[in-house]
Amino acid sequence: SYSSLPCLNEEGQTFVLPLVGKLKKQISADPTLCPEYPSSLGLAEFTKRATEFALGKNSLALMENRVFGIQTIGCTGAVRLGAELLKHWYNTRAAWCGPVYLSSPCDGNIFEAAGIQDIHYYFYWDAKQRDVCVEKLLADLEQAPEQSVVVLSASAHCPTGADLSEQHWALIIQLMMRRRLFPFILLPVQGLCCGDLQRDAWPVQHCASQGMELLCAQSFSHCFGLYGDGVGNLLCVLKQSSLLSAVQSQADRLVRALWARPSVGGARVVATVLSNPEEVKHIVERCMLIRERLRERLRLLGSPGCWDHLIKQRGLYCCTGLNGQQVEFLSKRRHVYLLPNGCLNVSAINSSNLDYIAESIHLALTSAL
Repeated sequence: SYSSLPCLNEEGQTFVLPLVGKLKKQISADPTLCPEYPSSLGLAEFTKRATEFALGKNSLALMENRVFGIQTIGCTGAVRLGAELLKHWYNTRAAWCGPVYLSSPCDGNIFEAAGIQDIHYYFYWDAKQRDVCVEKLLADLEQAPEQSVVVLSASAHCPTGADLSEQHWALIIQLMMRRRLFPFILLPVQGLCCGDLQRDAWPVQHCASQGMELLCAQSFSHCFGLYGDGVGNLLCVLKQSSLLSAVQSQADRLVRALWARPSVGGARVVATVLSNPEEVKHIVERCMLIRERLRERLRLLGSPGCWDHLIKQRGLYCCTGLNGQQVEFLSKRRHVYLLPNGCLNVSAINSSNLDYIAESIHLALTSAL
């Protein structure tokens, strides 16, 4: 369905048209939906759908009623609320008392804004191999103190686009259980990596199936183009159902201090689309096709190096392997803008600019800078 393919707005952000716009109009015109004062924890139908989306409807944790979701202002809001919960709830219960470990590289550090100063980094991206270095990652986590929080990306790692395999995840989770480390999992674009909702969320589901307590930050802003609404969900999986009301009460107090109440408009759109998750597969197919075409253009141009990593990485972002000078050349000479570390938003490439971008990358690699 062409209607579910990503487009770009003037700021280069991805959005899905006209599917989302059509749903917004239908929802706003629905006479059965009266204006309401939403709960601070968000739209119940949305948090229910988002929680099932991550854990699967048959999750044991769901059946045992030790799971709940909180609607947040995008993924950033979910991470911030999770950091506040760590500081105000988990810390008092001694479920967490060590440092927070982030991947190197990572997309910003929200934990410091929550007043958490003890931040460490574990090795993730090997720039020479253009892939994840699992051996160094495991070695760093092996040295982490017990009850440390480890922030891990379930899929579509930002900014590299390089993800861990299920075998690697199994090793990491085994280590975390043995070392008593607390998982804080990021799930920013579930379904946009391989088109399979269950595969993208497998790390979350596997952790929950092992009886681990965890936090998971979900975002639906990229998938649905709801940047103005900022639709996210913080998923909390607890050890015991008896803790549920206490954690919800603490979360309610924190939300009231952070943003009072989330917007329900975008959440209604997401809840509606999640009832038919097949739609997201079309977006994945387009992103993978763009990756394959970019690799082929670079090969035909005779660009130095191997570009197979473009199709091995998944999600909306990929790490090209370009250095700082080459990125600067692209921005100043060709007006192609990447992150300073060479990461590129794949969804910004289309049939109109694909050749120009490939030629620009080729020139950045072959010109005397």
